[in-house]
Amino acid sequence: MKELFEPVNVGKLELPNRILMAPMTRSRAPEAGQVTDLTAEYYTQRAGAGLIIAEATQPSELGQGYIWTPGLHSDGQVAAWRKVTDAVHAEGGRIFVQLMHAGRIGHPSLYPDGALPLAPSPIASGEQLFTPEGMLDHPEPREMTLDDIAQAIEDYVAAARNAIDAGFDGVEVHGANGYLISQFLADGTNRRTDAYGGGIPNRIRFGVEVARAVGEAIGPERVGFRVSPGTTANGVSESDPEELYTALLRALGPLGLAYVHIMEMGDRELTRRLRAEWPGTLLLNPHPRPDAFPARPEYGVDALREGVADAVVFGQLWLANPDLPARIKAGGPYNEADQSTFYGGDHTGYTDYPSLES
Repeated sequence: MKELFEPVNVGKLELPNRILMAPMTRSRAPEAGQVTDLTAEYYTQRAGAGLIIAEATQPSELGQGYIWTPGLHSDGQVAAWRKVTDAVHAEGGRIFVQLMHAGRIGHPSLYPDGALPLAPSPIASGEQLFTPEGMLDHPEPREMTLDDIAQAIEDYVAAARNAIDAGFDGVEVHGANGYLISQFLADGTNRRTDAYGGGIPNRIRFGVEVARAVGEAIGPERVGFRVSPGTTANGVSESDPEELYTALLRALGPLGLAYVHIMEMGDRELTRRLRAEWPGTLLLNPHPRPDAFPARPEYGVDALREGVADAVVFGQLWLANPDLPARIKAGGPYNEADQSTFYGGDHTGYTDYPSLES
């Protein structure tokens, strides 16, 4: 496991290890999209990660996709996140935040004026929103105008600037898992006939423009970009993932980003081909094997030894094991994550997982 404990550079950061924490929605920002002192405790417990990538955070009111998720578009949200970043830095940690516009994975009940969620095309997800009153169907979204697209890019930029004001070391642009940028990428959700739809050069345009604008605003060395080639999450479908993501990575390459983060969907050969296309640092969230979920530390070691990743990103292992590097060094044991406490609630299943010492 020694490969996991070698330092690596990400942007201008030197990470002390290659065991990174994935962004995981926890839905514990119930008031005005503001995180709490409990969130600061949660991330501080995990400051031993080479890099924490904090949970998906909406860049605007219309970017919200779920209840109780945090934002970075108000002064109160910035101040609340500052408590988190200060606490993580005090423990010697490093922390990015993931910026996620949910697109059609939203609902009028989330927005003050009851607006429809936005998307590249007016195609409903077929999914539902959880609320305390029950499940609600996602409506058919409103197709974004060119002005809407320009505004969304401005919202990403404003949120990125707010992230730096809040003390984050950088931001990750969420281009994966069927959310807004992913919806533009996928031909199953993007049926536009203008400059943002149709062929691959047009479908990648929005994501590239977001990455470029955010990089120009805060410095590209502070910007990562996450993708999930071949995903079917949230009802998206991609008929051409190899061509699509090869083109996307080639377009992102000249921007000088800190990293690309691949959430592997089970096709290691595709990961190898994309690794060959990407000139910079590549983070890999390795796909769990059928006989073992979630992904185990040895999957990360295999990826590093194979050369398909420069650092590895784990999700549930970090959720349930705040002292994950120590447990890896000790060869385990590992706490199992309690799925019933993933979203919403109090400290239970959030900050009460025991460490080896306890």
